[in-house]
Amino acid sequence: MKRSRALCIVALIALAGCVNDQVDREGDGVFAPGISGESNVDGLIVGHRLMAAGEYELALKAYQRAAVQQGLNVDTLSAIGSANLNIGRLGQAEHWLREAVERDASFPPAWNNLGVVLMERGKIAEASEVFRRAYAADNGNSDEIRDNLRLALAMLENTDDTVIEDYQNFNLIRRGAGDFVLMSDL
Repeated sequence: MKRSRALCIVALIALAGCVNDQVDREGDGVFAPGISGESNVDGLIVGHRLMAAGEYELALKAYQRAAVQQGLNVDTLSAIGSANLNIGRLGQAEHWLREAVERDASFPPAWNNLGVVLMERGKIAEASEVFRRAYAADNGNSDEIRDNLRLALAMLENTDDTVIEDYQNFNLIRRGAGDFVLMSDL
C-alpha cells in the first residue's frame, strides 16, 4: 500500500513536470492555439495572382480574407473594389473604392480604379476629376493614369453621339497590383 502510494506520488510529480513543458518558454504563461485555418499567407498577394489569372470571384474571396487578417485598410478596400469591378458589380466596386480614397486620399490606384468605375457607369465628368486626382497623387509618374485622364477629357469635350459611340468600345486591363487602364479600340 505504501509502495502504491509512493508510485502515485512519483507519477503526480512526473505529470507536474509535464505541465511545465506546456508553459511558453518566454515566460508569458500558458498559450492558446491559433484560430483554426489561420495562416501566414498574405491574402492580398493571393488575390493579385488570382486577378492576373482571371479568377475574379476567387480573388474577391482572397481579398476578403486579407481584410479579416489586416483590417479594412486602403489596400484591402481598393483590392475588393477592383475585384468587384472585374466581376461587373459596378455599384459595389464604387462603394469600396470610395471608401478606400476616404481612408487615404494619396493612394493613386484607388483613385484610378474609381475613375474606371465612373467611366463604366457613364459619369464622365466625375471620372475626369477623379483621374486628375489620381494623376496628382501619383505626381504624374503613371502613363496609364495619364492615358485614362486623356480619354476621360476627350470624352468630356466631345459629347456628340458619334464620338461617344466610338469610345464605348474600351477594355479594362489590369496593371501592377490592382491598377486598371481604359484602352480604347480606336
